Amino acid sequence: MLERKEIPQNRKWNLGDLFPSDEAWETEYKTLEKEYGEYDFSVFEGKLSDKEILLSCLRLNDTISRRLEKLFIYANVRHDEDVRIAKHTSALSMTTALFSKILARLSFIEPELTALDEEKLKGFIADPDFAPYEYMLRKVEKSKAHVLSAAEEKLLALGSDVMGGFQDVFSMMNNANLNLPMAKFNGEEVQMSHGLYGVVLRSGTAEERREWFEKYYGAYIKLIDSITQAYYGNVKKDVFYKTVRGYDSCLAMAMSGEDVDPVVYQNLIKSVHEGLPALHEYISLRKTVTGMPEQHAYDVFVPLVEDSEIKMPFDDAYELVIEGLAPLGEAYQNLLKKGKDEGWIDVYENEGKRCGAYSAGIYDCHPYVMLNYQETTNDIFTIAHEMGHALHTYKSSSSQPYAKSGYTIFLAEIASTVNEVLLLKHLYKKTEDKRLKKFLLNYYMDTFRATMFRQTQFAEFEQLAHEKAEKGEALTKENLSELYYGLNKQYYGDGIIHDEEIRYEWARIPHFYNSFYVYKYATGIISAVSIVKRILSEGESAVHNYFEFLSSGGCDDPVSILKKAGVDLTDEAPFKAAMEEFRTTLEEFKSLL
Repeated sequence: MLERKEIPQNRKWNLGDLFPSDEAWETEYKTLEKEYGEYDFSVFEGKLSDKEILLSCLRLNDTISRRLEKLFIYANVRHDEDVRIAKHTSALSMTTALFSKILARLSFIEPELTALDEEKLKGFIADPDFAPYEYMLRKVEKSKAHVLSAAEEKLLALGSDVMGGFQDVFSMMNNANLNLPMAKFNGEEVQMSHGLYGVVLRSGTAEERREWFEKYYGAYIKLIDSITQAYYGNVKKDVFYKTVRGYDSCLAMAMSGEDVDPVVYQNLIKSVHEGLPALHEYISLRKTVTGMPEQHAYDVFVPLVEDSEIKMPFDDAYELVIEGLAPLGEAYQNLLKKGKDEGWIDVYENEGKRCGAYSAGIYDCHPYVMLNYQETTNDIFTIAHEMGHALHTYKSSSSQPYAKSGYTIFLAEIASTVNEVLLLKHLYKKTEDKRLKKFLLNYYMDTFRATMFRQTQFAEFEQLAHEKAEKGEALTKENLSELYYGLNKQYYGDGIIHDEEIRYEWARIPHFYNSFYVYKYATGIISAVSIVKRILSEGESAVHNYFEFLSSGGCDDPVSILKKAGVDLTDEAPFKAAMEEFRTTLEEFKSLL
């Protein structure tokens, strides 16, 4: 593997657009620390009912946040270039500490706003001077019904560290105490790991897959009593907060926190249930195509079409992505070219570089995209995915004031998935290679299985587990595992052997400690499918609507922003369209067999 200095300069990101040097970053760090580390915020505290003081406070908060954001992004990407360099690790830690210190001292803002008289708050919302903060103030207004007295809120704040430790407990068990054993892979005994487990399920032999599956879940079963208590504690925490804040359910509380109508969650589960026969057919078809005498839970990751990788150098792959996203128009394609030509992207793997890929958004500069490009089909799709994130951020930052520029997690995976789906459809239409067509259709169906169906199964498990606790029923390893096992049978049907170990899959999902989070992966692909369908059928008008969505940042509630792209998740239509897309893809795949 190359050292970083051996990577061509035009294949590294240009951090000079943030700071010309590490020394310039350090100067800004010291300046910001001096200016605001000990700043006297008492000039604002307790006085936010005054219009001019509130405006000054919110504007100062924006100024500080923007400067901290630049410091953090620079430190973070410098660290990720080579995690072995202590100087950059230290800089990242320093920035994180400064970020926490300053923002903690600004934490009085939201409680004070919530405590404002309702008429005063409505007046601020209607005042044009507060236009950049209008949606933030509307969210504050919505939350007032669930805010307690100042003394009670202080007690809840003091208890937040104690109540929030369940994820840390699980993380410790999952990463430090799991004690995964050795197992065979490629004919050798190797140390099992979370990352390698997925590799073996995709590419190992049947015997290797079975051994890894049994040993992997065996490690969780040994810790199942402790994991159960950690998860139950997390659910009890949610029940406590929903009770004291007066919500009807934990789900209602979570949806209120992100300003999304709970009907979205209901539509998702209902529509996926209706689409399960198609998933059952796909699972059964996998067994037929692979020729397995019996299909187990650990067999569903085996590719149905082998040796159909699209392999090409990065420059050719990037041009292919630009070509595939032509339906989004020349302006979008030019932004893609701009990103490649102007140093947004760090392309290749080097010694010490962080693995994976991401897009780091920033308001006062262009986004930065990290890749570790290899000549694989997956890495070509990763280019499209991460540039989808990047251009979503770029357009939102270009169109919105800072306070409204950040989009929520609910919206975050839509643009990236739109790009992937457009690229896949372009590749499918372009090729005459029957094997490649089957490969692409299999890739698409597995995306649906892993993202739409699987994440909805997780979401339904969370909802049902919380409902049990809300009724006063204790959560045990037996009833949680039986609940999950029942859902697994419901979702995957009779085309697969439901091994006993799979009943414990719930015990290994980190996202369950961030309650009611996973459903957003499913709504992301469902939204993307509808957007792509509109773009390909309606052309320029649909693209215009989609760009309105990309440019909206966080100016309104997420469901309303998504409606700009023609997708209304309070209606069942987008969910039904996604289920139909999966069924159509399955039929097309069958026609090629």
